[in-house]
Amino acid sequence: AIFACLSACAIFSRRREWLYLGSILSSVMLYMALVNLGNIFFRSNLVFNLNLYGLLLVFMGYVLLDTQVAIESFYSGYRDPIKAAGELYTDLVAIFVRILVILMRNSEERRKDGDRRRRR
Repeated sequence: AIFACLSACAIFSRRREWLYLGSILSSVMLYMALVNLGNIFFRSNLVFNLNLYGLLLVFMGYVLLDTQVAIESFYSGYRDPIKAAGELYTDLVAIFVRILVILMRNSEERRKDGDRRRRR
């Protein structure tokens, strides 16, 4: 649903409206990679969660960007549907993995809370 809504938003918005996101998303990705590299040594749960949710938002932005890039490529005469589909598929998998990790962590926290309540 997330992927479809974002793609529809990019399709029905004005031409080239979301193309400015490319540099912003790339900068945020670089920042998140550096923070994640530093978090390997510090192991902060807060930083992990910020990175997880932040990258989820970044890849949602990439869905908008890649959809508009595919549309603009088509209009300019460069028709490579395999490349466009590959980029969108990569975005879809990245979003799916992050949502899956979020759901697994929430399930684990609920299980731990239930175990704590039973011990009391």
